[in-house]
Amino acid sequence: MLVTLVGTAGIALPYPILAPLFLDSPATNLTQFMGIPPKLLLGLVLALFPLGLLLGSSVVGALSDHFGRKRVLTLTLLLAAIGYALSALALIWQNFILFALARFLTGLCQGNIAIARAIAADLHPTIERTRALSLAMACSYAGWLLGPLSGGYLVTLGTEVVFWAGGLAVIFCALLVQISIDADGPVPDGKVNLLELARAQNSLSLWKESAIWPLALFNLLFCLGVNAFYEFYPFWLVEKFGFAPHQIAWNTVTVTGLMIATSALAIPALKRRFGGNSLVLKGTLALGTLLILLPLAGKVSVYLVFALIGVGIATVNGIFPALMSERFERYGQGRIMGLLTANFCLASFVIALAGSGVALIGSHWSLVLGGLLCFAGAARFALHRPALEDWPITEQSPAR
Repeated sequence: MLVTLVGTAGIALPYPILAPLFLDSPATNLTQFMGIPPKLLLGLVLALFPLGLLLGSSVVGALSDHFGRKRVLTLTLLLAAIGYALSALALIWQNFILFALARFLTGLCQGNIAIARAIAADLHPTIERTRALSLAMACSYAGWLLGPLSGGYLVTLGTEVVFWAGGLAVIFCALLVQISIDADGPVPDGKVNLLELARAQNSLSLWKESAIWPLALFNLLFCLGVNAFYEFYPFWLVEKFGFAPHQIAWNTVTVTGLMIATSALAIPALKRRFGGNSLVLKGTLALGTLLILLPLAGKVSVYLVFALIGVGIATVNGIFPALMSERFERYGQGRIMGLLTANFCLASFVIALAGSGVALIGSHWSLVLGGLLCFAGAARFALHRPALEDWPITEQSPAR
């Protein structure tokens, strides 16, 4: 849960500080690199971290199935700390290239969120799977709260301090993993070709499975919509209301507070009462509607809309991973959780680039784009047969 918290906070950490840094601060070598418009530079920086997450999460989850959760998790946490340190140094030196590469490296290593979710799924039946994954997702939402909130206030000490703090948090996670997680078994006998293993067992290869790809496509479209909101509401708040970093952070508190409460307290009961598929479909449709309406909100009503958006995101994200875990356990929990994490990262990368181009017209159009993508995801889910009734849990994981 703590790894999920810190990993997600690392994604969201720079959101409230980078938008003002690139859009409202005096020109520097960092924000005026090669004469490229600051909005496009910001979009590139926002895209590189999730690109690293995409590549990392598609591999490290599967590697943890093979080499052990603790072993792979510890290594990637320590490498992520190095990435944070390089980010801080790049800001001190005003070096855009180093900053971009450091964000990519950090994202590559923090794909270990997939391992943390796989550990949560492994706890079944000691802890019921929906409950365990809901708690993990609650920590993920807490990361979306903690990251922007801490970033918005730590930036007063210096922008680089935000990234030094992120590195220290990751090191603390690595120490805690060593103390509290059970030791892995021995490394499998025989010489292992890491590249061949990564190629054959990476999570993205699950797209080839006929039973999985329609649901993976829904998840990707939904994540595109969610990331359009995550990445571009700071743009919109700055452009429309002139919000400062700490004001952006408090809007984040609103949405993530509702996400945490919904996921931690309501998801298992809602699933039992209404059925998983029905809630996934309705939650996706509701989120799409709210994103399209968000640009019409005022300075006060925006908090209410943000709260409702939080409930919609938490409903879908709290139920869908558990359904995937239950249905496709035979492929390995590391690979399944890696697929969902990779989809989120791919969506974050794509929408950072596409949305920054759309934002040149107006940041509110990036939010509208997110709503339309949610509608497309809902249509894909509705067309798939399991959307008509809850999946029966009949398949068992074979011995490995």
